[in-house]
Amino acid sequence: MALLPGPATYLAFCAAAVALILTPGPDTMYVLARGIQSRDAGVRSAFGIATGVLLHTAAATLGLAALLRAAPAAYRVVKYAGAVYLASLGVQAIRNDEFGDAADADGPTADATGSFRRGVLVNVLNPKVALFFLAFLPGFAGSAPGATSRMLVLGATYATLTAAYLGIVAVASGRVGSLLTASTTTSRLSWVGGGAMITLGLALAVE
Repeated sequence: MALLPGPATYLAFCAAAVALILTPGPDTMYVLARGIQSRDAGVRSAFGIATGVLLHTAAATLGLAALLRAAPAAYRVVKYAGAVYLASLGVQAIRNDEFGDAADADGPTADATGSFRRGVLVNVLNPKVALFFLAFLPGFAGSAPGATSRMLVLGATYATLTAAYLGIVAVASGRVGSLLTASTTTSRLSWVGGGAMITLGLALAVE
């Protein structure tokens, strides 16, 4: 019983995964916004999103994601919950000036788990990701014995690639954020970052 598909299939999966991960979406934009706040906040958000990928993998493996496809009402509930959550994060960022001088990135009072937890929720509360994994993983895992184990390994691969790419996005945007903070644009960062999250929430709600 093989834990991995054949080499050609696995490489094809990795290529498809990289192409999909590089496509801009809510996860990338959220990490970008958090990275502007601070490098550490962005990196923690990236790992939170990768953890959300693992949860979606488990849901697809257990068949829970199929419930979203079979129950339109459940799909809408999750979708709107995700939209409200993203928008609330944006409003909170603007009200608390999270992207200005008060950003919590590296100080001793930094919230070490907040950005990670938010990243998990941003990913988990996107039902399109759940349906994507339900359709994407089985095609590469096949139906031979051991398909469940292969789905888990493939999902872990996708999560690792996600963490690597979004980590790079976080570091790069963190450098941009540092430059902006050092300039006269500091007071506008909270509006830009918060506005981006509110826009993401609205986009998720109307999709």
